[in-house]
Amino acid sequence: MFTKILIANRGEIACRVIRTARRMGVRSVAVFSEADANARHVRLADEAVCIGPAAVRESYLRTDRILDAARRTGAQAVHPGYGFLSENDRFADACAAAGVVFIGPPAAAIRAMGSKSAAKTLMAAAGVPLTPGYHGDEQEPVFLHAQADAIGYPVLIKAAAGGGGKGMRLVERSDDFAAALASCQREAISSFGSEQVLIEKYLRRSRHIEIQIFADTQGNCLHLFERDCSVQRRHQKVLEEAPAPGMTPARRAAMGQAAVDAALAVGYVGAGTVEFIASDTFAQDGSFYFMEMNTRLQVEHPVTEMITGQDLVEWQLRVASGEPLPLRQAQLDIRGHALEARIYAENPDQEFLPSTGRLLHLARPAESLNVRVDTGIEQGDEITPYYDPMIAKLIVWDVDRHAALARMRQALADYRIVGVSTNIDFLSRLVACPAFANADLDTALIERSRDFLFPAQSDPPSSVFFVAAVAGLLREYAAALARASHSGDPWSPWSLHDGWRLNIQPRRTLTYRSGDTRHEVIVAYAADGWRLTLGNESVLARGRILDSGQFAGQLAVELDDRRLVASVVAVTEKQERHVFLNGTNYVILRDDPLHLVEAGGAHGGGLTAPMPGKVIALLAAVGQRVDKGAPLLILEAMKMEHTITAPKNGRVRAFHYAAGDQVADAAELVDFEVEP
Repeated sequence: MFTKILIANRGEIACRVIRTARRMGVRSVAVFSEADANARHVRLADEAVCIGPAAVRESYLRTDRILDAARRTGAQAVHPGYGFLSENDRFADACAAAGVVFIGPPAAAIRAMGSKSAAKTLMAAAGVPLTPGYHGDEQEPVFLHAQADAIGYPVLIKAAAGGGGKGMRLVERSDDFAAALASCQREAISSFGSEQVLIEKYLRRSRHIEIQIFADTQGNCLHLFERDCSVQRRHQKVLEEAPAPGMTPARRAAMGQAAVDAALAVGYVGAGTVEFIASDTFAQDGSFYFMEMNTRLQVEHPVTEMITGQDLVEWQLRVASGEPLPLRQAQLDIRGHALEARIYAENPDQEFLPSTGRLLHLARPAESLNVRVDTGIEQGDEITPYYDPMIAKLIVWDVDRHAALARMRQALADYRIVGVSTNIDFLSRLVACPAFANADLDTALIERSRDFLFPAQSDPPSSVFFVAAVAGLLREYAAALARASHSGDPWSPWSLHDGWRLNIQPRRTLTYRSGDTRHEVIVAYAADGWRLTLGNESVLARGRILDSGQFAGQLAVELDDRRLVASVVAVTEKQERHVFLNGTNYVILRDDPLHLVEAGGAHGGGLTAPMPGKVIALLAAVGQRVDKGAPLLILEAMKMEHTITAPKNGRVRAFHYAAGDQVADAAELVDFEVEP
């Protein structure tokens, strides 16, 4: 076994590998960019080496700097994690040339599976079923368009060297093919360095089911059952679970054997995942098709660990050091059900646009045998535009799917984050969505459940404003006591914050805003609390901070005979109040007359960048009149394309940037004049 390994990655996967290495007595070396100097994986590792600036091409993709760090620290092996260099055959070759073990498959296996089109040719020869499509090397746009027409729409354009949902476009009709191809190729060359694509028939109501395989250097290969990853947005996984609902032993054996055959066909070693598309007739006839093989550890590997009781990173280290597989196929079995939710810094209400900023407040659910959190982020850390905005993976386990769903709902309710937009509320709705709860799964589940998942905006319930008011009053009272304790007369009635007035009933008004609506909470001070009135509703309110038990640090509020437990986080400079109540994060504004709070909206008729990025293309002409929703320009950020559209009918007066220009967060992009 190795005594020291280097982890050529960052974030939660680096932290995940460090955890297993430490348990096994293996020392770990982290590498980091200048932007990650204070990152959690750097803090956890035994040693750490800076390998360059923030840009991944100058740091995490620099083979020379990573291998130099391995040489300088005496690391015997390199774990690539996922993403970055994990599926780069040249990196695997360079490790071998440098005398460092690559904790992954042989370079030849990576090359064989690295191109989706070449992999499909290999799989066809091995007898693995394939989705109908074009997987060749001819890449002329006119030729590809003709292939798509021949296959029949809808089709899916996929980057041949792609993965992680990037470089994929669904095309519903022939007229849209050329624009979708150009967009797909731009994203593919940016993310993977190759614009080659393949075209496949898009199977409606299909499921994404993948098989975890493992092989050693002695020729042994097995599978650790399946994961269902059908719930996706933008072809990126959102929720994963194991085992797959509705899977019969016969179908599991067939898919598992096909995955093992795929691995053996390329001389595979280590952890890998063979991904299949299950057709809409899967429930009746069990038909499935090979999609691709990921020659690395998957993001969603924890659900497999939870149902098998195995540590797949430990398996990786043992196999890479020359040991045989720890178990045989017959020794593996499935216990219970596991779910994984990916917690992202993104805004689901704005087409899942990534969010950047500092995590001002971060509270995670308590970990146990049933709840696991894999993360590379802690409170005070920053989500930057340089890397993937995943905050954590939340994994739960229980005896069956119904119980696991309940665990996930509660764990999501216990997650509280302030400082960036997150998808936590969206995930809570997704887990409760009837289609998901009833295992009516396919890759279009989010789209067909939009009415449930994206409800119309409405004002928060009155209890949110009452809780915010109680939190503010308690904060004021605590501050007054603190000032009094440092004064010369701590018992002076003038130091109290109890609303006392001479000859009049003590009362005041606290004003909040939700959207464009003002909500005035009238506070009347009482001997045992506050009488709070909002509109026609009036309650006697009391509150205290809990100092013990599972809710320690949260706020207990009594509204008449109703008791609530909540958290209220104040972002003073923005006058925001984040009220975490009943599993939902309500964001309201405190209308303080001593502060000027600017209402959100367009700045002087301009359209602004939602985050730092690069202008890829201008899609309208100066002076052109456009309709609401018309695309104006494409901004690339975090290796994803974001289309800036016209907010209303109007005219483009000017573009402030040209294609290729870098822009800062909130930079004005377009002068736009609204016209009737």
